[in-house]
Amino acid sequence: MDFLKLIIPALLFLFAILLIITNIRVVPQAQAYVIERLGAFLTTWSVGLHFKIPFIDRVANRVSLKENVVDFPPQPVITKDNVTMKIDTVIYYAVTDPKLYSYGVSRPIVALENLAATTLRNIIGQLELDETLTSRDLINTQMRAILDEATDPWGIKVNRVEVKNIIPPEDIQNAMEKQMRAERERRESIIRAEGEKNSKILVAQGTKESMILEAEGEKQSSILRAEAKKEVQIREAEGEAEAIIKVQGAKAKGIEMIREAGADPAVIAIKSFEALEKMADGQATKIIVPSDLQGFAGTVAALNEIIKK
Repeated sequence: MDFLKLIIPALLFLFAILLIITNIRVVPQAQAYVIERLGAFLTTWSVGLHFKIPFIDRVANRVSLKENVVDFPPQPVITKDNVTMKIDTVIYYAVTDPKLYSYGVSRPIVALENLAATTLRNIIGQLELDETLTSRDLINTQMRAILDEATDPWGIKVNRVEVKNIIPPEDIQNAMEKQMRAERERRESIIRAEGEKNSKILVAQGTKESMILEAEGEKQSSILRAEAKKEVQIREAEGEAEAIIKVQGAKAKGIEMIREAGADPAVIAIKSFEALEKMADGQATKIIVPSDLQGFAGTVAALNEIIKK
C-alpha cells in the first residue's frame, strides 16, 4: 500500500508533465495555425510559442503563408472560330486569411483549379485562333483579375497567372509550320536580294570611284606634261633670247671695236668682200654683186658714217 501511495502521485505528475508538453505548440515562420475549441473556431496562432487546453482545443489546420505555385494540367478550350485547343496555365497565389482559407471552401486548390478552367474557357471563347496565339498578356491579365476577385471569400489572393503552353490541333500545327517555313523562305529571299543589290551597288560605287581616280590621275598627268612642255619651251625661249642677246652684243662690240680702231672705207669694203666670200662658200648657187662698184663704195662710206656716229 505504501508503494502504491508513492507510485500513483509520481505517475500522475509524469502524466501532467507529458500532457503539458504535448499541448505546447511552436508556430514556425510563414505559417499560421487555426485553433478550434469544442469544434468551433477559436483563434489563429501566428509565429511563436502557444499552449492549448488539452482535450478541449485542437489545431484544425496548418496554413502556409508563403506564395504557392500551382501548375494545372492542360485544359481543352474552344475559340470563337470553333478551334479546339489545350492551354496549360500556372497560378501564383498566397493565403491572406487562414480562417477563410480553412472554412470558406472545401478543398481550396481543387476549387481554384475548376474556377481557372471555367474562366479560361470564357476568355478563349471570345477570341479567335490568331488572337489566342498572340494575346497571352491579355489572357493573363483577365484571368488574374477574375480569379483574384472570386477567391477573396476563400482567403486567397491570386498574384499572377501565366499561360504556360498553348497546344493547337495537329492539323493547325502543320499549317502553322508550313506558314512559318514559307515566311522564313520569303525573308531569306528578301535578305539574299538585298545582299545582291548592296553588292552591285558597292561594285558600281567602286567602279565609279576607280574611274574618278583614274580620270584625276590622267588629268594630273596631263597637267604635269603640259607644265613640263611649257617649262621646256620657256627654257628654249630663254636660251634663244640669251643667244640672240649674246650675238647682238658681240656684233655691237665688233662695231664698237671697228669704230674705235678708226677703220677707213677701204677696210670696210674689204670686210664686206670677205663676208661675200663666206656667203659664196654656202649652199647658194648665185651671188649678186653690184655692177656699180662706185655706188657700192658710196654705200660703204655711208655705213662708215653711221659707225662713227
